[in-house]
Amino acid sequence: MIHQKYNKLFLLLLVLLTVVTSANAQIKVEASEKVELMAILSRTAGFREYCMDMGGQYTKDTEAWFAPYKQHPAVVYMKDLRSKYNIGYDAVMTMAINLETDGKEIMMTGEKLNLGNRWQNIEIDTFLVHLSQFYADTRFHDFYTQHQSFYESVLRTYEKNVMQYFHQDWYPRFYGTKPTERFHVVIGFTNGSGNYGPSRQLPGHPKEVFAICGYNIDEKTGKAFENGTDYAATLIHEFNHSFVNPLYDANANILHPIGEKMLERYYRGMSNQAYRNAASVINESIVRAAVIIYMQENSFSAEQIKAEMYEQITRDFLWMPELVTAMRHYSKHRNLYKTLGDYYPKIAKCLEKYLTAETKRIENAL
Repeated sequence: MIHQKYNKLFLLLLVLLTVVTSANAQIKVEASEKVELMAILSRTAGFREYCMDMGGQYTKDTEAWFAPYKQHPAVVYMKDLRSKYNIGYDAVMTMAINLETDGKEIMMTGEKLNLGNRWQNIEIDTFLVHLSQFYADTRFHDFYTQHQSFYESVLRTYEKNVMQYFHQDWYPRFYGTKPTERFHVVIGFTNGSGNYGPSRQLPGHPKEVFAICGYNIDEKTGKAFENGTDYAATLIHEFNHSFVNPLYDANANILHPIGEKMLERYYRGMSNQAYRNAASVINESIVRAAVIIYMQENSFSAEQIKAEMYEQITRDFLWMPELVTAMRHYSKHRNLYKTLGDYYPKIAKCLEKYLTAETKRIENAL
């Protein structure tokens, strides 16, 4: 009888410990061979977004190793994919997270539909043959393993200087919904200042969301990720997407017409950042406003918050002050709005009001 009592108590404590451990589990920062493979292939093919060459000695090592392969069939094939199907930017990283390797050849996991629209008209088997040949001919695995100590040192720096500003528990509190995804933070050592937030859904597994953060050396200090707050905003930004993007589809009837108007009026500024449809303009706007609110609610300094606001305005998100004000109203009145999705009609009105006021201001001037 006594044994049964203590057994039950032990099991209860074990369950509680498991729950606490899961709730407080820290996201591990990773390097990824597949991310480096796709980025370096794209760099060798001359994709400008993967040719920022901001990685110091790592960039020099990459150039020395892969420059002889600029006419490799896989490189020529990638140039053709960019020309015909606009493969580049996030499409490269979306493919990367859906790859696996056994050290000899490259395979794809999951379904083709997970790769996004730009990959749908491409023969994936042909692509994988080219990619595997590039992987073998360039001895890519050797290059990757030879840089393990470098990767690990950068990951330690990122963990120490950046992750302290990332509070995963803020997201379900703010959005009012529990995360159902698994989160990954990956450093893209060839990505320069480019940052991407792709996701994948493998059969029988939770959806996985990736924040692929670019690696770049500070010209003044010669180091990367030293000032953690400068890079934390990127990480905070990317994880907001996993909550924000699904809300667009549920509210497309009210958001799409507004997004179309915003895109038409501010097309040059948005398209220069690869935001070329209504959904991306709306989602990016809400995510960027959410970053500022995160900073307000997580003890960032007034100077840092103001700098982030001005950063978004200089990136042509001119409606950011109004949108942040509207979303702060949501944050302060959670008794009225259980989730951010419940508040989306108000967000739509905020953006529509901005467009109307801007139109009137221009007409008055003319």
